[in-house]
Amino acid sequence: MKMKIKKLENAAPSIVEAFNRWENDARLIPLVRRNRNETELNKRERVTITELEKRLQHQNIYLIYLNDKLVGEINYSVDPKHLYKKEQGTAWLGITIGESEARGKGIGYHAISRLENEIKRHGLTRVELGVFAFNKQAMKLYKKLGYKEIGFIENFTFWKGEMWRDIRMEKYINH
Repeated sequence: MKMKIKKLENAAPSIVEAFNRWENDARLIPLVRRNRNETELNKRERVTITELEKRLQHQNIYLIYLNDKLVGEINYSVDPKHLYKKEQGTAWLGITIGESEARGKGIGYHAISRLENEIKRHGLTRVELGVFAFNKQAMKLYKKLGYKEIGFIENFTFWKGEMWRDIRMEKYINH
């Protein structure tokens, strides 16, 4: 298993196609985006080249390859307004392992570890993320990587007929 992470510089049709596949996968939607109700949960969205280029203006996006096949993306933005703890110099982390054959193989662990090194290289010392309370597998991964719970937002996302918390976690990384 050969994993590679490459910074996304330009949105290309093949990349947009992968993002659309992942962002409209019924198994991933509850895990990767906030849904306020069942209608939002069932809504499908199209990513365009223009929208992906817009994301690149405020996010650092890295593509995750497994044996030269694009299987996911990991990203961070600096000091976004939705931080739970408003601490200057914080990276907000997001990750999607989009292809099912790449899940459960430790790719998320290695991708986050590599991204933390990139974040450190850019002089940031704190990482924050949000994970929905029902996503036990992701919480286990983040705890294994050293992330600690710092709070939660009640009734944040809808899944399986009820509203769930968004648990906020943080990790300080040293230079």
